[in-house]
Amino acid sequence: MNFKKYKYYFKKPRAEITKDIFSWLMLAGAISIAATSPFFITNLLKSSKRWRKYSKRKIWDGFYNLRRQGLIEFQKNNHQIYITLTEKGKVKAGWLQIDSLEIKKPKRWDKKWRIVIFDISQLKKLYRESFRGKLKELDFYPLQKSVWIHPFNCQAEIGLLKDFFGLSERELRLIVAESIGNDKEVRKFFKV
Repeated sequence: MNFKKYKYYFKKPRAEITKDIFSWLMLAGAISIAATSPFFITNLLKSSKRWRKYSKRKIWDGFYNLRRQGLIEFQKNNHQIYITLTEKGKVKAGWLQIDSLEIKKPKRWDKKWRIVIFDISQLKKLYRESFRGKLKELDFYPLQKSVWIHPFNCQAEIGLLKDFFGLSERELRLIVAESIGNDKEVRKFFKV
């Protein structure tokens, strides 16, 4: 066996393995496992190429670490084990989703502007600043302090941010417009 080829996988930090397991759980939701089946890890490893790079021991350790951190819980019911995200796990999952948000650039622009308008109260200052920071990360252009614009479809991303921060329709709106007036500077910014 050529171990040089697999050198990276053996040296991967435990935290990265745990993060991979956690993100898999986020995508899969609740998982049920036959409690009497000694083949769970084998089946998990076969189900995805992603897991083939880890040893069974490292995967078990990853599950244990997530459980110890209070992010997942195991429940046994009728000879089945169910693995679910706890409330703390769901919050962490939300942050991971928010961190990986990205607005896809289509091949052809539909010539519509997406305008995000928000009015988040002083009581939610942390949410307001975090939301504004996320808009910057997503390459929105600031027309005003609380009015940001993007040329590509971002309805799903803004909806996820709205839900994540618990914002109401009064606090956050997404408007699709065909014209914003003189858009020369904005078009130059987005190269459209």
